[in-house]
Amino acid sequence: MSPRKIIIDTDPGQDDAVAILLALASPEDVEVLGITAVAGNVPLALTQRNARIVCALAGRTGVPVFAGCDAPLERSLVTAEHVHGKTGLDGVPVDEPDMPLMERHGVDFIIETLRAEPEGSVTLCPIGPLTNIAAAFRRAPDIVERVGEIVLMGGAYFEVGNITPAAEFNIYVDPEAAAEVFGAGVPLTVMPLDVTHKALTSKEIVEGFAAMGTEVGRAVAAWTDFFERFDMAKYGSAGAPLHDPCTIAYLIEPGLFSGRHINVEIETGSELTRGMTVADWWGVTDRPKNATFMGSVDRDGYFRLIHERLARL
Repeated sequence: MSPRKIIIDTDPGQDDAVAILLALASPEDVEVLGITAVAGNVPLALTQRNARIVCALAGRTGVPVFAGCDAPLERSLVTAEHVHGKTGLDGVPVDEPDMPLMERHGVDFIIETLRAEPEGSVTLCPIGPLTNIAAAFRRAPDIVERVGEIVLMGGAYFEVGNITPAAEFNIYVDPEAAAEVFGAGVPLTVMPLDVTHKALTSKEIVEGFAAMGTEVGRAVAAWTDFFERFDMAKYGSAGAPLHDPCTIAYLIEPGLFSGRHINVEIETGSELTRGMTVADWWGVTDRPKNATFMGSVDRDGYFRLIHERLARL
C-alpha cells in the first residue's frame, strides 16, 4: 500500500515536535506533503520557526514549511508559554533553522494541494488550533469534498478541560474554526484528552529516548522532561500526556486506538464553556454522527512505536 499523503497543521510545542518527527521517520506509512504553521502554543513567528527546527533536526530540510494564520478567526490569540516555555520548544537549546520558510501562505498551500491531488487522497492532520483549516474551507469551499479525512488532536469528554474547566486548549483558542471544521461533513477522527491523558510518559520512557544516543533522542528526552513537569504538578501523575503524536500513531497503527462514532458539537456562545466539545458519547440526542471520537489507547504499543520510529532518525 502506498503511504498516505498528509499535511501536518501545527503550532509546535514539544509534543507537536514529536508528532512531526514520528511522521518524518515513517515514510512507508505517511508522505508529508508539507507542514503549515498556525498560532497557538506560541505566536506564529515561533511556530513556523519551530516547525523548521524540527525538520532540520530530522534531516528532512526538503519538507516545505508554510506560515499560516497568526490569530484565530474571530478572537484574540491565547497562547500556552506556561506549558511549553517562551520559545515553544524550551528544554534544549536550538539554533536558528537554515531551511527557508516557503513564501506562500499556509492556507493557500492547503487549498492548492487539495485541488492538485486526486480527490480523497490527502489527509489533514491538525495538531493545533483549527484556524488554518477553517480559513481554507471558507476561502475555497470546493476543497471540502476533496479531503480524504481529518485526523486531529483536540477536545475532551470525560477529561473535560485543560485550559478552562470545560475546554481543551486547541479547541478553546479558536472555537469558531473548530465549529466550522466539525460541521463541514469531512470524515473526522478525533484524539481528545480522553486518549492523550492515557498516553503518559514515564521516567523510563524519557530515559529510553536519551539512551538512543542520537541528537533526536536527546532532544525528545529533553523536551518531554521539560513539559512533563508542568503536567505532573497539575495532574499529580507519574508522567505527562504526549498528546499530538497520537494523530500520527493512528495513521501508522490504527489498532492502537479505539473509540465511538458520535456527534460532537463545539460551544462558541458561552464564555463559561467556550470551546467545549459537546460529545454525545452515550447517544442521547438525535444529532447526526460526525466524528470518530477516540476513548482509549494501547499505551505500551504507542510508546513502542514512537521509540522504534524515532530511533531511525
